[in-house]
Amino acid sequence: MKQSKKVVARIIILILALFTVIPGTVSQKVYAEPGGSESSQAADASKDDSNKKEEKKEEDMTPEEREKKAEEDAYKMEIQSNGWKNWPKGPGTYGEAAIVMDAGTGSILYAKNIDEHEYPASITKVLTSLIALKYGNLSDKVTFSNDCISFMQPGDSSVGLKEGNVISLEQALYATLLASANEAAYAVAENVGKNAGHDYNWFIQQMNEECKSLGGKNSNFVNANGLHDDNHYTCARDMALIGREIWRYPEFLKICQEQSYKIPASDTTEEHVFPQHHKMLIKENKNYYQYAVAGKTGYTSNALSTLITLADNGNMKLVCVVLRTHGVNIYPDTKNLFEYAFNNFQKIQVADEKKPDEVEKFISAADSQSDVSAQSDGSEDTESVQTGGNEYQPLEDGYVILPKDVSYKDIDYEITDVDEDTGEGTIRYIYDGHQVGSATAEFTDKYLQKVSTRKERVDSKPKDVDNSGDSKKNGGKSSAKSIWKNFLQKVKAVWDFGQKKFAGKSSTEKYVIAGGCVALVILIFSLIVLLIRRRR
Repeated sequence: MKQSKKVVARIIILILALFTVIPGTVSQKVYAEPGGSESSQAADASKDDSNKKEEKKEEDMTPEEREKKAEEDAYKMEIQSNGWKNWPKGPGTYGEAAIVMDAGTGSILYAKNIDEHEYPASITKVLTSLIALKYGNLSDKVTFSNDCISFMQPGDSSVGLKEGNVISLEQALYATLLASANEAAYAVAENVGKNAGHDYNWFIQQMNEECKSLGGKNSNFVNANGLHDDNHYTCARDMALIGREIWRYPEFLKICQEQSYKIPASDTTEEHVFPQHHKMLIKENKNYYQYAVAGKTGYTSNALSTLITLADNGNMKLVCVVLRTHGVNIYPDTKNLFEYAFNNFQKIQVADEKKPDEVEKFISAADSQSDVSAQSDGSEDTESVQTGGNEYQPLEDGYVILPKDVSYKDIDYEITDVDEDTGEGTIRYIYDGHQVGSATAEFTDKYLQKVSTRKERVDSKPKDVDNSGDSKKNGGKSSAKSIWKNFLQKVKAVWDFGQKKFAGKSSTEKYVIAGGCVALVILIFSLIVLLIRRRR
């Protein structure tokens, strides 16, 4: 017995010693890298000198030269959608991130760094307007508190509204969207929040929740106006999803299409007149674009120029977002992207093509919306419904957006969200891994029966039970299988960790670590065997 204890003690000591030796050996490598040749060291030194020369060269540039270089670097950035199979090649942009999305389907037609975190600046106000239209009424009163004004700094966009001013929510949205008035955006958020029984912070919370509900995953909003904050960021994809949703509100489009607006004088407020700022919407401007219907500009020194624009050529409705744009290229970038999309893609109505065997009939947006309208106010309106006191227009569906040289026969589809009671569901159309459209459909009884049978089979399967229960019923077979599976998973996890942890280490170091691990395994195994023998 005593001898066994001594052996166990010695093994434990050896294990501890091994743990001491291995890290010590590894840590030495931090300070000395033996095995490195003189030539490689010389190459590294030469590389460092070269980098230093480049840095010095850039430091010697004038501000104009630096800006020119930044523009060129941004233009040369990878365009991810240009690497998609059988996809039209899109133009470069001076914006570091850009996207074109079809409003109806959500299909992405152009993608350049669309998930990279960027500062939105004042295009934040599109989301502010969305939440205001969703929860407020255009006739609601907006009162300007001290909080709406006190944060303003010289140079911030403003129309000069003051503490104590009272205007309508509609007037405040005109100031927010056309003039990019930061005090108006704050007042909108504060008053809509209060009218909902909450406050300004609640409104900001709704902004973030709305973005997430639309599919946004890379945004965080901390204010209603877009003034710089390190924690206030978004990405091109998320802003396009917001733009797609705001298209459903006709009042937003109406506000954005005004060339100028006047808040008349009242007992509490002076007269305020301000013009449209989005140059693609100004008919007399050289950057005017005939298909642009709405949008918002943005700029801060941190965000650079940002822009979101909605366009409709009578066939396709698109959302274009360009972020972190250098110089005056924000409007040419956007126009080039719209022209690329309009010229290279086609819209195909799925009802005009061969129906999938599972489909009884396709349901148009107007058909599905008519039921909602009738339930909401008893009317027969199939155009829109009232949400938050404002019109909510459904987007057209039942079509796909494809490159012009791609046939409808080349796409696949999948069926989702089937309601067994109504027989309705959604068809998602896929081309080379990218969603290119969707349609609402009523499915055949045969397909619904198949879905129901499949569901019954899943529900009738025995539920997973504890491994200990399985071992008693199956003689330990299931338990052993499970244990072995878990063991292999853990071994793989350890291996992956080791690969990441010691990547780039020298061969000597790897041999030391590997040898130590093998020795450790042997010692542990020996200890286990010894303990088993002792029990016997």
